Amino acid sequence: MSVLVVSGTGTEIGKTVVTSAIAAAAAAAGRSVAVLKPAQTGLPPGVPGDAADAVRLAGPSVTAVELARYPEPLAPDTAARRAGLPTLSPAEIAEAAAKLAASHDLVLVEGAGGLLVRFDEAGHTLADAARLLDAPVLVVAPPALGTLNSTTLTAEALRARGLASPGVVIGSWPADPDLACRCNLADLPASSGLPLLGAVPEGSGGLAPEEFRAAAPAWLDPSLSGTWSAESFLAAWPAG
Repeated sequence: MSVLVVSGTGTEIGKTVVTSAIAAAAAAAGRSVAVLKPAQTGLPPGVPGDAADAVRLAGPSVTAVELARYPEPLAPDTAARRAGLPTLSPAEIAEAAAKLAASHDLVLVEGAGGLLVRFDEAGHTLADAARLLDAPVLVVAPPALGTLNSTTLTAEALRARGLASPGVVIGSWPADPDLACRCNLADLPASSGLPLLGAVPEGSGGLAPEEFRAAAPAWLDPSLSGTWSAESFLAAWPAG
């Protein structure tokens, strides 16, 4: 798996922190890692974006590439149109990822918002770039009420497009999860048809980089270079 696309079920659910954790765990395992952020929205020029944040958390050995930046916090297509800037095509995203894959063991392509957010005028999405790359799509989901529907819809959209997914990572697991969060742990795999591959604690992005790198493998399944166990996690947080 040289290219892994990281998509969310929505926005502000911990996708960048999950991407950073995967990068940190893979780097700790001795792999060379690149993080590609095709479209950064909601930030002016000169301000560190998601790709730069991944390097800050995961370590300076990680390569960060951002293809386009749009100042308003909107879908890439809308933000580009309003700013009078060029949009990104799936081919451009795939070409950049393939170039990075030629010199890195793992390339993480972090999307913007959910899987089907539009990137250009033709309505192309992150799913189209993943298809061109023949790359699996990891789904980042929130733990709370409503996640069963959004995660299952995302999984169905992937299958409808012939795209593979290794599974789901919980993007921001609370320190004191409520009943819905605990039930969703058990119900997500059955509802979405995808296995749980990790849970990143809420607030992890605020850790000191050294603490983040040391802790990251414990949040992720061995398939993501970690030591996390879904069985042990479910046992620790029973639905009651």
